[in-house]
Amino acid sequence: MMRSRKLKLWLIIGVLILATMACSIPSLPFLVRSEEGTEVIQEVTEEAVRPEATPQTGFVVPERVLLEDALVRIYEQVSPGVVSIQVFSQTGSGLGSGFVIDKEGHIVTNYHVVEGAQQVEVQFQSGLKVFGDVIGEDLDSDLAVIQVDVDPAELQPLPIGDSDQLRVGQSVIAIGNPYGLSGTMTTGIVSAQGRTLESIRRTEGGTFFTAGDIIQTDATINPGNSGGPLLNLNGEVIGVNRAIQTSGRSLEGGAVNTGIGFAVSSNILSLVLPSLKQGETYEYPYLGLSALPSINLSQAELLGLSQATGAYVVEVVPGGPADQAGLQAGNEPTQVQGLFAGGDLIVGVDGQEVLQFSDMLSYMLLNKQPGEEINITVLRGGEELDITVVLGERPPNGQ
Repeated sequence: MMRSRKLKLWLIIGVLILATMACSIPSLPFLVRSEEGTEVIQEVTEEAVRPEATPQTGFVVPERVLLEDALVRIYEQVSPGVVSIQVFSQTGSGLGSGFVIDKEGHIVTNYHVVEGAQQVEVQFQSGLKVFGDVIGEDLDSDLAVIQVDVDPAELQPLPIGDSDQLRVGQSVIAIGNPYGLSGTMTTGIVSAQGRTLESIRRTEGGTFFTAGDIIQTDATINPGNSGGPLLNLNGEVIGVNRAIQTSGRSLEGGAVNTGIGFAVSSNILSLVLPSLKQGETYEYPYLGLSALPSINLSQAELLGLSQATGAYVVEVVPGGPADQAGLQAGNEPTQVQGLFAGGDLIVGVDGQEVLQFSDMLSYMLLNKQPGEEINITVLRGGEELDITVVLGERPPNGQ
């Protein structure tokens, strides 16, 4: 009996000691990897991982502290170069965002932000407000350039990054003027690359050309963010926020953010920017065909295709570059109204694989100019053919 009582006493004492240790934990060792790749045990105290200026109720993960510090630094460095834009037109007023790109007073925004503008007011983070002039517009990419006349000391240009270096999952930052809340910062990731959106430039038939090389992100973008920068963690602009996918309207009548936003890639911006700064039109390469965005298995079966990847040609513009080179659209009726078999299936451009239409479009926009040749590989009747097309220029809006 005495031994049983002693055993119970020691068990109680042991539990109390463990409970006390769990409540205090003055320091914990953890493994970190050095630059040489070897694992080193470091002693990390509560003070070492918790910033003194930001009291916490528990332990802070060191990586999170580093990320928060990086985000704060990026905002402090970048936000002075981000502007709010208010536009006045015959139909009323609108809000948007933009960012400074040089010391000459050039500001990038979306074309749809300044479309039809009679007066453009630009507000800097310092509170300075000035009028600006729209000097360049590009309906295909939905980009525009505004010129302001201010003291160069007020201008903090943002560096333009290389969007080709982006990877899905990479962290990104949006800064802008949603709903008039200037200087708003949100974060997210690159959700996808190479998306397409409708251009604002109309074809002769009244449809719209396609804008390519679009970045998809889940960083919160709302009305008023349009034209603002999408940034990487180096503080470089890798996109220009353009649009959101919405499933309805809020009680106030505004678009509802669904976590799907789109930005024009910085490499498209870099292509058109020199022309827009000079007040000139950037000429896009023109192939003169339409294709299915993607192909499902049912469509592949109906069309008699041997695979469900590639860009299936549904229309070839008469007299256009594709027509002159001999590319063919479908013309044989199928069980689905408006879907015609017998067309070419584009599976490659200049030796690069094409899995869907956006692959071909992004490659062509980023790498080709009007007048240059592009080699298109197609499957036609089970046979693989290489067809060389001399690219033209996209016709003017509505022609």
